Amino acid sequence: NQNEQVHIHESEGCNWVPEYGAWMVEATPSRPYTGYSTDLLRVERNMRLRRKRILSVLKPDEIAPTVAVFPLLGAMGDDGSVPAVPVGGPVTESDYIGDGIINPHPRFGTLSANIRKRRGEKVNIRVPLFHDVNTPEYKDLPFTPVANCCGEEKMLLWRFGKGDLSREKYGDGFVIVGCSNSAKEFDDHGDPVTLKKWLVNVECQGCKGLFYRSAPGVIVADADWPRNGDIVVGSKIPDVPGWIRLQNGYYLPMYSDEVQITFLHQVAPETHSKNEQSQALGSATPQFRPSVGNVDTIPDLKDALETAVKTSLCPQEAQMFNVRPAIHMDAMAFGMGCCCLQITFQAQDVDESRFIYDQLAVMAPIMMALTASTPVLKGRLADTDCRWGIISESVDDRTPAERGRKGGPGPDLLIAGKGQRRLYKSRYDSISTYIYQGASCEENHMNNRILNMYNDIPVPIDEEKYHQLREAGIDPALSQHIAHIFVRDPLVIFDGAVEEVDDETQTEHFESIQSTNWQTVRWKPPPPRSGPNDPHIGWRTEFRSMEIQLTDFENAAFTTFITLLTRVILTFDLNLYIPLSRVDANMQRAHGRNAAAKGKFFFRRHLAPLEEGDEGFEEEYASMFSRAANGKMPTVNSGTNLTSFDRLESNQSYDSTVSEKRRVAPHASGGAEENSFEEMTMAEIMTGKGDYFPGLIPLIYAYLDHIQCDSVTMERMTKYLDFIEKRATGQLLTPATWIRKFIRNHEDYKFDSVVTDSIAYDLLIACKEIGEGKRESPDLLGDIKIRPISAADAYTRKLESKRVNNEQILSLLRRYSERKTFAETNSATV
Repeated sequence: NQNEQVHIHESEGCNWVPEYGAWMVEATPSRPYTGYSTDLLRVERNMRLRRKRILSVLKPDEIAPTVAVFPLLGAMGDDGSVPAVPVGGPVTESDYIGDGIINPHPRFGTLSANIRKRRGEKVNIRVPLFHDVNTPEYKDLPFTPVANCCGEEKMLLWRFGKGDLSREKYGDGFVIVGCSNSAKEFDDHGDPVTLKKWLVNVECQGCKGLFYRSAPGVIVADADWPRNGDIVVGSKIPDVPGWIRLQNGYYLPMYSDEVQITFLHQVAPETHSKNEQSQALGSATPQFRPSVGNVDTIPDLKDALETAVKTSLCPQEAQMFNVRPAIHMDAMAFGMGCCCLQITFQAQDVDESRFIYDQLAVMAPIMMALTASTPVLKGRLADTDCRWGIISESVDDRTPAERGRKGGPGPDLLIAGKGQRRLYKSRYDSISTYIYQGASCEENHMNNRILNMYNDIPVPIDEEKYHQLREAGIDPALSQHIAHIFVRDPLVIFDGAVEEVDDETQTEHFESIQSTNWQTVRWKPPPPRSGPNDPHIGWRTEFRSMEIQLTDFENAAFTTFITLLTRVILTFDLNLYIPLSRVDANMQRAHGRNAAAKGKFFFRRHLAPLEEGDEGFEEEYASMFSRAANGKMPTVNSGTNLTSFDRLESNQSYDSTVSEKRRVAPHASGGAEENSFEEMTMAEIMTGKGDYFPGLIPLIYAYLDHIQCDSVTMERMTKYLDFIEKRATGQLLTPATWIRKFIRNHEDYKFDSVVTDSIAYDLLIACKEIGEGKRESPDLLGDIKIRPISAADAYTRKLESKRVNNEQILSLLRRYSERKTFAETNSATV
């Protein structure tokens, strides 16, 4: 950073921040990108500059490739670092790595120690081991063929964060896995488990439904209250019998005070609302295939969460099918020692930041699968491709009771929830609740019900914090999000920053909680300004799931892609909402080997409200995209009932031209959950499916045309989008697949899932050379050629005018005259 200050006059600069591992560094641009198309070109340019500058400070025997993880981390004993450090230590107590590899900044060691202490034991990370033909761990196991036991059409699932049962039964060397079977993946006996559904049916004369409650017993009369026939999603409150908390943050009583009239009836998961207002929602994404569910009792949520995966699809079904040998790791360094690609967007206002948060949460597993680059762990080939679950388990500080296990220590008054509150996820995981409240509509207040449809997984909250926020006027969705963050304890607090911090003017205490809740997206309120000259930083959303790529071209391609996608969503008034249980399923699927090419993911079928022509709630509807695909283009007139695309063509403002159906459900429109989404391949998500789903890449092209992007930027964006399309269709490999292929083709590989020193060395040299443009890789990049990167170009040179002596002049002239071109020119003129 000292060099950056010397060269602060340059238009491009870098900022360097220490990271968890002593061998790691975080690099960002010194100034943020603006909202203009030409800044899309700055992204790769700045990334190349960062690579040049880090090369300029390396020693001759050092390299700095942009890889997700050092492949031999934890596999080399005391020789795992230079200089060597002994394995173990008071911070990690690890059996595989030494405390000396952690960055010496006190934050990182304190994080590691406090996670272990709060948990009551070392973290336990177990990743399925890749089954090659000679892998010794599989030798004596029955019914474990090399091929995927789930079949060609299904993905093997590693259910990270839910392995306590397999550990108790099989030890640290094994882990239970499952299959991405749409028929049984979401049954009541497997994970992920959705919340329970309740039918609203107030059985008294003249009663039409229930008012929402902001707290048990506190009626909210002006909200969009659920009518008889509505289906709500929520969970019972353990400490308040007779009440459920909905996923929109409100509460409902299960029966009357005298327990004489039942208000809510538990129903099967496939049961849907049947009232007039549901048709208003359904007009946007109708129920295409009505499903009739039996009204029966769902097994208890806690029991369902604790039930092991039972699905077996192998012809030779056996108990050992879903038990796989595991790569075992025991320290935070194995997770936080991984590298990634993160992007922060500044929004126009708080509402936009919350809406983008929700949309990017859906994209998180999709982009993680597309950028997968972590197939090697602790010197072994894994049967997964991504880092996320490793980090999730590496910082899992939940007590046994919080993980749903019995026999742990009793209540601890000094930690959040006394260490007894059930927490379904690690503090590093996917989000548990959408936070956008929805745009207001005077006649049809659908916002809370919309969120209730998609927030279908447990959201533990600090009830006291929730009520405090509600009393302060914060809406239920955001109150729930913040109260959910506060179920965790702060992990690091510095001396002089407790009572000395003024919470009226500083946010340091909030950030101590916020910064250690590591989710796929992070909502970031503006930091306080200490002076009038400080920069104004607004409401931001951070996208955190993508894996690091080998080249700056790849990293820039995915950065610009997700940036443009946010603009598409906002400009074209689209939404990507699907139930969060399916987002979690996508997170598990995204870890699968070669998921980008072979996997399927749940994705929204209609990104815009439907208009007419498709079968729905006793009406016919169609997507604007299907009308365009079938040549039925909209005509622009002077009326106001125009679609989003009509507005774009006529350059009219949003407020005066939004369609009536969008006024009913402006963003999160959707009917029955299973009809608002379907399984799609990565190619279909990116390039389109049928005539109803246009694909994300064509939408980005449409947006670039709409803004009349300049030709230079358009040329580069076309290269990026073409590259992403080829990766999505399997024409180009993900870094994870390329690395796996490199290892299995290496002359020293014995097909035993072991990555030796020589293989790791050659792999890292290859990664370095590809990143620096010194080695071509058609499997990874196609016909893209990376311009060579040199440390000599790291900094610009000042046009000095300081005089030099005669000897220096003669030396320079002599050296120049000896160049071949000069000698040839001189001889030709003589």
